[in-house]
Amino acid sequence: MKKYLEVFLSILTAMGGFVEIGELVFTVNAGAKFGYSLLWVVLLGTVGIIVYGEMAGRIAAVNQDPVFYLIRERNGYALGLGTLIAANIVCLLTCAAEIGGLALVLKLLVGGPYRLLVLGALLFLLWAVWFLSFQAIERVFGLLGLLMLVFVFSAIYLHPDWTQVGRSLLPNLPHVESPRDYLVYAYFCVALMSSIMLPYETYFYSSGAIEDGWNPSDVTMNRIIVVIGFSLGAVLAGALLLMGAQLFLPTQIEPQLPGSAVLGPVVTFGKWGLVLALVGMFFAFGGAAIENALSGAYNLAQFFGWPWGKFRPPKDAARFSLSWIVIFLLATLIIITGVDPVQVVEYSIIAAVVILPLTYFPMLLVARDKEYMGPHVNGRFAGALAWFYLLLITLAAISAIPLLIITHGGEG
Repeated sequence: MKKYLEVFLSILTAMGGFVEIGELVFTVNAGAKFGYSLLWVVLLGTVGIIVYGEMAGRIAAVNQDPVFYLIRERNGYALGLGTLIAANIVCLLTCAAEIGGLALVLKLLVGGPYRLLVLGALLFLLWAVWFLSFQAIERVFGLLGLLMLVFVFSAIYLHPDWTQVGRSLLPNLPHVESPRDYLVYAYFCVALMSSIMLPYETYFYSSGAIEDGWNPSDVTMNRIIVVIGFSLGAVLAGALLLMGAQLFLPTQIEPQLPGSAVLGPVVTFGKWGLVLALVGMFFAFGGAAIENALSGAYNLAQFFGWPWGKFRPPKDAARFSLSWIVIFLLATLIIITGVDPVQVVEYSIIAAVVILPLTYFPMLLVARDKEYMGPHVNGRFAGALAWFYLLLITLAAISAIPLLIITHGGEG
């Protein structure tokens, strides 16, 4: 039974990767701009994160080696250090956005001054990470984050065109008003793909596997967990896109705030839909904030060889513990200035796509190394998929910043 409870590790990872504040607003906005057309990107990205998430968990289970140890060993110190700096900037910015998102949700739930709610969110997160075990964090935030399923039921209630939904799972081009809109569509493809395959998901997942004490006997469970967890995240992302297409596309409204997304549950379930959606968002955003703060601390400790892990008392992993506390504090300082948390995380998503190849390439090299992995080495099918996605994310990394500039962040 204990092994099956570990599915919450993947649920927390999926919630943080698919349904944090930026993804929630970004995906609804994608539906509002292009209808169902971007569903194929959700599907494509989901398969990609399953492939690399499974590899990260398998490597951790077989050899107890987390992602950033591999990045340092395979990329070399200089390139690895550059990847570390870029990755932790992304983790910091995303954590800041999630803290801002928590404050916005609290404002909708209980009201009060925004900056005071930001401080309240910080204290809640510090308390949760300091006093809860890793297993308690993943299960509490994973389980309560499941309240986000209210968005799935709302999307079904809105009666989308299921025939068109099915067609949109295949690559397609939407009907647009001008050729320039295809560049905006390309920007959303790249950004949505990046947001689904964010590198911190694998940082957190592989470190979590070691926190949970996985060994080679857990390789099969690892496959089950990544498929369930990331598929659930994909269903939620798809539901948000469908709601955007159903609620906002007909009126040509482009939602820009997290509160816009709760319109679907409100229409479907009234007051209780609102409460379920907001509570689910609170724990999804909180899980994402914790995931990013811990990922940043994991990255530093693994790269420099410090003792790390929530399973260790803080005094035995002092630099690791200090790292996640500092990340939370810096993230709060960023967001308390009044910057838009949605804009912060959308820029961090574009920055993240640039480091995706530097994160996933060393992982692929290790997973296909027979001497290193033994009988758990990549099979032909998994290897082919991994190389395909490495090529795909490399192309996305090359095009991400030019598309961001040309389209003014997807505004056209």
